[in-house]
Amino acid sequence: MNDAPTHTHDALDDREPMDLSPKATRLLLALVAAAFFMQTLDSTIVNTAVPPIAQALAVTPLSLKTALTAYVLTLAVCIPASPWLADRFGTRRVFAISISVFTLGSLACGLAQDLPQLVAARVLQGMGGALLMPVGRYVLVRSFSRREFVSAMSMVAIPGLLGPVLGPVLGGFLSEYVSWRLIFLINLPVGLLGLWLNRRAMPDIRGPRRPFDFAGFILFAVASVLLMTAAENASSGYSGLRVAILAVAGIVFAAVYIAHSRRTPHPVTEIALLRRRTFAIAVGGGLFMRLATGGMSFLLVLFLQVGCGWSPFRAGLILVPQAVGMIAMKPLIDRALTRFGYRRVLFTNTLLVSVLLACFALFDRGTPAVAIGALVFVYGFVMSLQYTSMNTLAYIDLESSRAAQASSLMSSTQYLSVSFGIALSSLLMAAFVNQQHVADSYVGAFRFTVLILSMFIFVAAFIFRRLRDDRHPDVRST
Repeated sequence: MNDAPTHTHDALDDREPMDLSPKATRLLLALVAAAFFMQTLDSTIVNTAVPPIAQALAVTPLSLKTALTAYVLTLAVCIPASPWLADRFGTRRVFAISISVFTLGSLACGLAQDLPQLVAARVLQGMGGALLMPVGRYVLVRSFSRREFVSAMSMVAIPGLLGPVLGPVLGGFLSEYVSWRLIFLINLPVGLLGLWLNRRAMPDIRGPRRPFDFAGFILFAVASVLLMTAAENASSGYSGLRVAILAVAGIVFAAVYIAHSRRTPHPVTEIALLRRRTFAIAVGGGLFMRLATGGMSFLLVLFLQVGCGWSPFRAGLILVPQAVGMIAMKPLIDRALTRFGYRRVLFTNTLLVSVLLACFALFDRGTPAVAIGALVFVYGFVMSLQYTSMNTLAYIDLESSRAAQASSLMSSTQYLSVSFGIALSSLLMAAFVNQQHVADSYVGAFRFTVLILSMFIFVAAFIFRRLRDDRHPDVRST
């Protein structure tokens, strides 16, 4: 018997919270947190295992970026279908299918015998994981008032941040002492727990039936794939002409989709949401932030393992302070936004992130592990405030009826920017390594790469500066 209630869109357009019992609320938060945990764990656990996986599959470490970006790109391509699927089949059923496909994809990753099989399995994983984040956020928006939303997001993010804690450590430990295949197979029990919680706690929210924008979905998917392929080709050393053709084709398809979305009553991705000032700033600033930081874990692992000769397990341990710092910041976020407002917090904190990212360029092979761990902790501390502020800003000024589309568009841009960030990081590393693939070349390449990436964050800072000086949680800046 299900404890979770059933709701429709129309009853909640005033953004009033659903009438959930304390038990149902706790289970719902646990479920969304478990979904976030699965995604963050899977995104970080592979990073420390890149060299062992590359050796096992007989490819270079930089070649593994295809397996990393294939997952994130699949998320970005499939996420736009989430609002229609949730409205048509209900959040409970869609969430259950998503968890199931993600878990099967994890099993396929653990059984992969070569790089093409691993990439295909990661695509399957991405197809399942594509709905976890947007549906989870959507349900939270519908379940909590504006004032409660930031606290709810922070609560579910804390267990989710166990992914970055356990990911590097488990990835390093399992790949070094057991088998890299187990880094994917550990998703199986988490997936089963998620299915049980989904049946008990997920509200069955449905919306009015409407036609699926199949043409728009194809246009958006083709544009995303072409742009990502262009970035992948650039980082892999293909000719400039080939990269230019792919990039121009991707831009053309993106432009065609934008024109199509303006003529379609129910577009698969509602670009018109960008007319909302707070939403547009959250998306634009977040894009540049993730472009700069999306590949940071990948870069740091290459620096520590290939450049400095660290073991996978040791490299994983040095990344733990980042997640500890993120968790330590969580209780302070709501208080900071209430006192200083989104504009001041995001502008100041974004500049601080840029400085901290540039500080990683001070590292070399002789840098003490304590110094690296200390900077990683501080970096995680400020990034926690950054991510929660950006993510909640996008929804704080929206009606409930537009929450599903907003969650879809926000999640798509996040994963696309992370994909481009990984590709950009790989491109810069490959350019500075210059085909040498020796330890010293990886150290130098890492230092130059983080300096360049830190400059992208300055762009994000000045985007956030365009916010009006409003206070959380009653932002009104449309």
